[in-house]
Amino acid sequence: MTAPVREERRPPESEVKEVAPGVLRIQLPMNMPGLGHVNCYVIEDSNGVALVDPGTPSLRSWQVLRKKLDEVGMPMRRVHTVVVTHSHPDHYGAAQRIREVSGAELVTHANFKTYWDPHEESDLIHEVAVVTDYEVQFNAIERSLLKVTGRERNSPWDRPVPWGGSPPDNEWRSRFRWRVLPLLLSKVWQPPKPSTRVVDGQVLSLGDREWVSVHTPGHTADHLCLLDPVGGTFISGDHLLPTITPHISGLTTQRRPMGDFLLSLERMYTIDDVRMVLPAHGLEFHDLAGRSREIFDHHQERFATLTNAAVHAPENEMTVPEFSKHLFKPRSWGPMADSETFAHLEYLRQNGRATTRTVEGQLRYRITE
Repeated sequence: MTAPVREERRPPESEVKEVAPGVLRIQLPMNMPGLGHVNCYVIEDSNGVALVDPGTPSLRSWQVLRKKLDEVGMPMRRVHTVVVTHSHPDHYGAAQRIREVSGAELVTHANFKTYWDPHEESDLIHEVAVVTDYEVQFNAIERSLLKVTGRERNSPWDRPVPWGGSPPDNEWRSRFRWRVLPLLLSKVWQPPKPSTRVVDGQVLSLGDREWVSVHTPGHTADHLCLLDPVGGTFISGDHLLPTITPHISGLTTQRRPMGDFLLSLERMYTIDDVRMVLPAHGLEFHDLAGRSREIFDHHQERFATLTNAAVHAPENEMTVPEFSKHLFKPRSWGPMADSETFAHLEYLRQNGRATTRTVEGQLRYRITE
């Protein structure tokens, strides 16, 4: 029997729907593994329109967004505020373009930073130890495009991984999609330049009412949710999704991504009177604390899976890719699965439940409990 398609993976609905008092949802198309759409929330007030997560940088998504706004009588020129929940392109993709069209304020968390922004560390493109003629040519093309567009790039995906191995996007199709194509489409894919950066607890006026900024690090360091305490509405971004769990990457500037995420989940238990949760993918749901506990328990089960796998391994230890094969099904094996496995293993190590050693360039984890 074929399993039903999860909500988050379904293609976008054609209808613009009111999902909470004064909040409309436009589902925008996207093409990323496991996701079929992204939810853009539209909040109208006496000054115009605020958008939360205006979708990917693709031309198709941009055209759908403009069309749907026109259909509900809220043309792009009326957008006065864009709120981006976090620094992934399916959420910030159209933000800078909207700002240039309408002059909208662009709001993010204070920690917001994309791979196209300058970093404190070296901004040079990281090359693998053995450089082929193809890689020399590819890197030369990328450097030229970066110079022409005036951009920089600093991504953890284009350098050797900390557990030992080649850069995840070293395969040419991946490098072209994530490194060269955005530069070739620079008029569409524009890194956002926030005009307002908020911190936890800061109040935003959207839709003629006050929304409280809720910082929920884990999925990213800058993840931002919005709470309308009077209306009981919670915009959860990718922090809480209805039927899948967000990716927790070990390749991040966060020192404790899994620990941060679990604390952010536990914080949801303390937020009262939420009647509607609006996620970035999938449909609305109602039980904020209940869904948070489900995701928290899911990760506790993953820690138990890793512990059990170690018991049956030679010397009770394995590499990250070996552990990853116990957490994920074969169709998911690869860099993202390894990255999330690394985040889980690092959580165990940071909490005194695992130790590491390096053997022939590969990090090996031994779970001690």
